[in-house]
Amino acid sequence: MGGNRVLRRFLLAGAAALLAGAGIASGAKAQTKVLRVIPHADLTMLDPVFVPIVITREYGLMVYEQLFAWDSNLRAKPQMVETWSTSPDGLTWRFTLRDGLKFHDGQPVTTADVVASLKRWMGRDPVGAKVAAVMASLDPVDGKTLELKLNKPYPMMLFSLGSAVGQIPVIMRAGDLQDPDKPVTTAIGSGPYRFNHAERISGARVVFDRNQDYVPRKEPADGLTGARLAKADRVEWRIVPDAATAAAALQNGEVDIWEQPALDLLPLLSKTPQVKLQKLTELSNMVMLRPNTLYPPFDNPKARLALAYMIDQGDEMAAGFGDEKYWKRCNAYYICGGPYGTEAGTEDFRPDFDKARRLLAEAGYKGEKIVFPTTNEIAWIGRMSEVAADAMRKAGMNVDLVYADWGTTAGRQRNQGPPSAGGWNILLTGASGPTMHHPLTNIGTNMACDRKNFAGWPCDEEAERLRQAFLDADDAGRAAALDKLHRHLAQVQPYRVLGQYDQPVAMRANVTGLLSAPVIVYWNIDKN
Repeated sequence: MGGNRVLRRFLLAGAAALLAGAGIASGAKAQTKVLRVIPHADLTMLDPVFVPIVITREYGLMVYEQLFAWDSNLRAKPQMVETWSTSPDGLTWRFTLRDGLKFHDGQPVTTADVVASLKRWMGRDPVGAKVAAVMASLDPVDGKTLELKLNKPYPMMLFSLGSAVGQIPVIMRAGDLQDPDKPVTTAIGSGPYRFNHAERISGARVVFDRNQDYVPRKEPADGLTGARLAKADRVEWRIVPDAATAAAALQNGEVDIWEQPALDLLPLLSKTPQVKLQKLTELSNMVMLRPNTLYPPFDNPKARLALAYMIDQGDEMAAGFGDEKYWKRCNAYYICGGPYGTEAGTEDFRPDFDKARRLLAEAGYKGEKIVFPTTNEIAWIGRMSEVAADAMRKAGMNVDLVYADWGTTAGRQRNQGPPSAGGWNILLTGASGPTMHHPLTNIGTNMACDRKNFAGWPCDEEAERLRQAFLDADDAGRAAALDKLHRHLAQVQPYRVLGQYDQPVAMRANVTGLLSAPVIVYWNIDKN
C-alpha cells in the first residue's frame, strides 16, 4: 500500500513535465481567454449525423445548431426557430427561423439547408426515422419558413427535433449533403464556435475558436437551450489518455476541465483545494454489453439471453468504477431513477452458468470464436471488457478480445460485415442517462428491422409493436404499456445492462457556468 502511494505521488509530480512536453501549456496569447479541456476521447469523426459517438456529438454542439434543443429537464425549447405553429388537427407544422443565423463561411442559413439536413437525419437516426414514418412532406415556404405535413399527429415532434442523443439533427449547409452515405468533413456550422482545422493534431489536440458573428438567443442558458454565450475566446481539447497525467495537469492548473476523471482519483481530486467536482446530469449513465444480432450465435435470442446468466453486475461495475458509491446495480433498460425505470422481467438475472450453457447449446453455439473489440484508451471500457470476457469464457464461449484505440474500436462497431472480416460479435459500451431514459430516444431498444438502428442491429417486430404502443399510449395506459414492453425486452435481450454509474466533471475552482445538460458543452463556461 505504501509503495503504491509513493508511486502515485511520483506519477503526479512528474506528469506536468509530460504535459509540457506535449505542448499542453503553450500556444495562446496572454490576452486570449483559453479554456483547456481534457475530453474523454479523441475526435475522429466530424459528422454528428453520421455516427452516434458521444465525442462527435460534443463537437457537433460546439459547431452546429438545431431547430430545437432540450433544457435541463429534457423539455424541448426553440433554438434556431423564432416562431412555430401547428394546425388544429396536428397534421401541419410551420417553423420560422430566427434572425441572424449565419454559417461560419458568412452565408445565411436558409430553409433549403434545414430541409436537406432534416431529411438526411431522418434517414440515419432512429428518432428521425419515427418522424419520417409519419411525414407526408417537408418543404420550404420561403427562405425563413418551412412547412412539415404529417399523415397522422405526432406529439413527440418538438422533443424529436431537439434530440440530444444518437445522431443529432444539426443543421448543415445543403451543399455539404450531396452524398448521404458519406460523412461531412467541412465542419462549417452556424454555432457559437468554429472548428479550427489548421491546429488539429490527431491524437493530441482539437481547437475551437469563438464565432464572432454568432447571434445568441436572449433567454438565459438552460441545459442546451437559451443563449449560447461563448465566454472563452478559444477552447482546446487536449488528448491525455493517462489518468495520472490528466490529474496532475488539473491539479497544477495546466488544464481547466477534465471531462471524465478516473473514479479512483476522485478522492484525491476532492481534497485538492483548487479543484471541484460537479455532476453533469441527475440521470446516471448506463453500461451495456451489446451483441451483434446479424451473425451467430447472437442472432438467436437464446444466446443473448444467456448473457443475463453469465454477468455479475457487481464484479463488472467494481472493475470499471471502483467504490460502490459511484455506481449501482440496475437491470432497467430505461434507467433506474428515471420516469420509466422499471426492472420488470429481470428478477432472476444473476450468474447461473449451468443455465447460460444450456441456453447457448439451445442456440446452437459450438465453440466458435467470439470477436470482442475493446480499448484501453477509455480505461473502464477495457477493464470491464476483460471481466465480461472472463465470464463468457467460464460459460464456454471462445472469446477473442481485440484491442485498439477508441477511434478504431468505435469505427469497427459500424461494420456490418462478418466478424472474421473486420466485423464483431459483441462489444461493451456506455450511454448517457438522458439517451437511455425514454423508449423513443433509447438507441439500444430500437429493434426496427431496417439495419439502420444502433450497432448490433437487433430485429424484433413484437418489440417494435410494443414500443410503438407505449409511444401512442395516453397517461393512463402508459405504465401498463411500459410493463409489457420491458418484459419482452428482457427475453429478447437487445443488450445486457451491466449497471449504472455517476461520472462527475472535474474542474478548477475558478471555472463557472457548466450547464446541466445531456451532453457537456463549453459555451456559458467562464474562468476568472
